[in-house]
Amino acid sequence: MDRRRFLLAGSATAALGAFGLPRLGRADAAPLPVAGPRPRPTPQQLRWQRDELAMFVHLTVNTFTGKEWGDGTESPTIFNPRKLDARQWARTAKQAGFRSMILTAKHHDGFCLWPTATTQHSVKNSPWKNGHGDVVREFTDACRAEGLGAGLYLSPWDRNAPSYGSGAAYNDFYITQLTELLTHYGKIVEVWFDGANGEGPNGRKQAYDWPRIHATVRKLQPDAVMFSDAGPDVRWIGDEQGTAGETCWSSVDPASVPYPGYDRPWAGDLLGHGDPHGSTWRPGESDVSIRPGWFWHAEQNDQVRTPDGLMELYFSSVGRNSKLLLNVPPNRDGLFEPEDIAALQGFTKLRTQRFATDLLQGGTVRASSGDATQAVLDPDPDTHWSAAPTARNGWLEIALPRAIEFDTLELGEAIALGQGIANYRVEHWDGSAWQPLTWGTTIGHRKLARFDPVRTSKLRVLLEFAYATPRLARVAAYRGPDRRYGPGHDEK
Repeated sequence: MDRRRFLLAGSATAALGAFGLPRLGRADAAPLPVAGPRPRPTPQQLRWQRDELAMFVHLTVNTFTGKEWGDGTESPTIFNPRKLDARQWARTAKQAGFRSMILTAKHHDGFCLWPTATTQHSVKNSPWKNGHGDVVREFTDACRAEGLGAGLYLSPWDRNAPSYGSGAAYNDFYITQLTELLTHYGKIVEVWFDGANGEGPNGRKQAYDWPRIHATVRKLQPDAVMFSDAGPDVRWIGDEQGTAGETCWSSVDPASVPYPGYDRPWAGDLLGHGDPHGSTWRPGESDVSIRPGWFWHAEQNDQVRTPDGLMELYFSSVGRNSKLLLNVPPNRDGLFEPEDIAALQGFTKLRTQRFATDLLQGGTVRASSGDATQAVLDPDPDTHWSAAPTARNGWLEIALPRAIEFDTLELGEAIALGQGIANYRVEHWDGSAWQPLTWGTTIGHRKLARFDPVRTSKLRVLLEFAYATPRLARVAAYRGPDRRYGPGHDEK
């Protein structure tokens, strides 16, 4: 979020060549399966991805100065969100279908939203609640009251701390802050890091002690996942537009982006698309703001994303095997604006309309091999169809008791056992022959495709190549509000 980046995102076509993926329709181009077992998610990673939606909350002195990046000289006396209501934030998130929230406990300006013992640059020297307030406490309590997971972002870059750039002294300072956050506020589900250090060529430089930082989280919050460019648990998707690559693997080569803030020009492709040959499970998180800025600005109240715009983000993130982290910034009163809440409510309504009824229910499934074929129509993500163990391709055919009309298709792999499908095609029966409907590369947790409405009584899913035994947990079809998308690949 609003950190200086030098990563260049490439096209999906370039990624196919870079990662050695087979070209659709060319069996002779299929690469050999990788040797050894495929990487699999930990229970924490699996739970994290199945949540699909998380909300970012950006609040600090920037909210009162109008800046996006504070410079660390701001007086704590400007921080006074007099009507702050973290329960309003959490209720809004819960009603919109989000499963967790992440708060900027400290942004680059170094101002701490909790009464830390490490610095005077914190809420304890603000007029808010006469210096006795604790935003982190109110935030974590509100999340738990609404049944949401609580996450925290602690910026490594600190423009206020005198020790920043000193090496070991600042790392000690940072670890102390991290320890306070991870020991005083109960269970934390996600700890959010970046490698920001945007002071320029003549600014202070700090080598962050990432092994020590990660070890501290593992010790104090062993069930939390850690986010950064380089993980270690979940990765940045390579842009701040809420858009994952159309080809998106949850596996990566950890050496390709070895530390947060890695600024090689190819890193954007690697983050956005993952690596089918990667040895480590590190799924992508797509972060984006509901407004042009990450912090609240009054002049942006008429620039909030529309419900339709939020649905586009959903399809380009969750619908491409990523997770969507949507930022909603509180205003100077400490409240979400009505415009933001209305957009979220509209977004929720659109999702409900589109995904309320799976039109494939009642169908009969047969497959090229394997058993438990009906499992693909079961919404339980832990039930699945598996092809024969040695198979690297296969097909499923779904026959329906009556014709249906649909414009949205959902596919899902059994990712608890890894991700392996590299190419797929879907066809529909027009009464006399199979006709192409949509195609794609990776599937992962959830792949969503939209197209003009199609009427059919039979559907066929062809898995053209997989790096391991093809396993599908979900095939579903929906009819959304009338809209034209045109034929072709993915949601285009």
